[in-house]
Amino acid sequence: MATKQPKRKTLRPTRKGQAPISFKPGGLHRSTGTPAGKPIPKGKLQKALKGGYGPKAKRQAQFDKNVLTGPKRKKGK
Repeated sequence: MATKQPKRKTLRPTRKGQAPISFKPGGLHRSTGTPAGKPIPKGKLQKALKGGYGPKAKRQAQFDKNVLTGPKRKKGK
């Protein structure tokens, strides 16, 4: 019996010259042990960013922080 692979999601480029980004949604939830559909607690996200769940979870957390939510803008500028 074949296992069902999670579908990949692709983000289209926002600027000229960028390549599309393809990823499997829910990977950070699986890496941190958080049930699907529930938000990842801030403590687990911080631990993942520091590499506490391994290098793959660290990359997934960086991707979530920088690509999916966007960089945080500084106020006052």
